[in-house]
Amino acid sequence: MNPPVVAPVIPASDPAIHPARGPLQAARGPLPLADLGAPVMATPIAYALSAVDRSGRIADRGIVRALGWTPRQHLDVRVYRGTVVARPKAGATGRVDRRGFLLLPLPVRRRCELHPGDRLLLAADLDAGVLTGYPLPVLGPLLAATQAGGAA
Repeated sequence: MNPPVVAPVIPASDPAIHPARGPLQAARGPLPLADLGAPVMATPIAYALSAVDRSGRIADRGIVRALGWTPRQHLDVRVYRGTVVARPKAGATGRVDRRGFLLLPLPVRRRCELHPGDRLLLAADLDAGVLTGYPLPVLGPLLAATQAGGAA
């Protein structure tokens, strides 16, 4: 013997079907969002979180493709305030390998103290064609400063 089928109960979202029942519900709007004090980005930015392997390869190839970088493309890769900044430049030492992985030169990895398995937050400015990699230890103070500013 089969039990009877019970229809699912899905509340209607039409205000004509369920009008507001009180002053609190009538005044309810969208939930508030935290003000992080961050500027609104005027250019499209792509993000990824990726690990560095023992040969300096960044595991995420999607962000390289989003930038329009091609295999064997040479890149100027520098360290700026603890972050890795890469942009296309003919004859530079950084490069995209034949499989489309970004390779970080050893001096860059040493200067940022990047070891195999370490992760970077990658932010690609798609209009400028620039990739910035933030090692996680660099992100801690940045996030702490943002959170402290929003706590007041």
